[in-house]
Amino acid sequence: MTETQTLERPVEAKAKYNLIDCDIHPSMKTPAELHPYLSQRWKNHLGTYGGHTRQGLAETLSHPRMVPEVSRVDSWPPTGGPPGSDLPFLREQHLDGLDIDIGVLVPLRFNASGQRHPDFAVALATALNDWQLGKFLEPEPRLRGSIIVTQEDPASAVAEINRRASDKRFAQILLPPRSIEPLGKRRHWSIFEAAVGHGLPISLHVGGVGGHPATGAGWPSYYIEEHHSQVQTMQAGIASLIFEGVFESFPELKVSFVEGGFSWVPAFGWRMDKAWSTMRDEVPHVTQPPSEYLRRNIWFTTQPMEEPNPAKNLTDTLKWIGTDRLMFSTDYPHWDFDDPRYAFKIPLTAAEKAAIFAGNAVNFYGLN
Repeated sequence: MTETQTLERPVEAKAKYNLIDCDIHPSMKTPAELHPYLSQRWKNHLGTYGGHTRQGLAETLSHPRMVPEVSRVDSWPPTGGPPGSDLPFLREQHLDGLDIDIGVLVPLRFNASGQRHPDFAVALATALNDWQLGKFLEPEPRLRGSIIVTQEDPASAVAEINRRASDKRFAQILLPPRSIEPLGKRRHWSIFEAAVGHGLPISLHVGGVGGHPATGAGWPSYYIEEHHSQVQTMQAGIASLIFEGVFESFPELKVSFVEGGFSWVPAFGWRMDKAWSTMRDEVPHVTQPPSEYLRRNIWFTTQPMEEPNPAKNLTDTLKWIGTDRLMFSTDYPHWDFDDPRYAFKIPLTAAEKAAIFAGNAVNFYGLN
């Protein structure tokens, strides 16, 4: 085994796509970039009040970070502005630099889903989608957007999905795993129905501000605890979707969990199966072991890549999850970015590389 696993281009994978990045974070040079996409009322609201999310620190990250803008020191554009805000530099450093065929944008700022003002949240979601189109998707055909919706207002979320679904520049619907209630609750089901109806997958990227502590035991003291709590959030989301019966009612629904890691998935599946085997009479609508829904309806992204010791344990993990359920992501431009040439410390077959680095994303997003 070599020290690092390089990304080769096997002949059998040399088709339309060789490398798809499922997690790129775009940014704005200033909040004024949203102004062209907001009515005068909401421009005034943004300037006067700003956002009002379900946390104590309005329009700031929910926890202090160890580096500015949570980003690599080399990702700051030479023209100014935060990382991810300059398309020419993003092209040069990331898309061209790593020969990326398709990159999926996952906007995080302004958090429309977490806004307390319901009408502003709807206006903000629409503006963020228009902003993705105007700044990134129209000038750069290699990029795909995420449909931002307000899951706390399902009717408005469905309306926004219906508005955007025919535009193939949007690859997925983006929801936050940290929400007021677990996403499997039936009040959210109209969103899942719309996703299936339009053939769009749903992506849950770590984050969101539901107004609750990051952990079930309360607010953590340290960033390292906050960072690890993202796994707990992902587990809660998966359990809710499975046990509420979402995948039984919507068997064609595809959901990805982004930036939450994946080494915990096998043990979590075993635990859910064990609980279901003894308490399945409480949830008769869950007709299969939970691990079956995991393998059928759920995908994961590679970043952050766990590195067990010995490294071969990661191979066993991949076999349990299925190499057809893992999609590559870099988390560009953030500090824990993964380079596709060095991300895997285990050997992969040519078929596994082709699947993880591109093929699985083609299937998940329904790319042509």
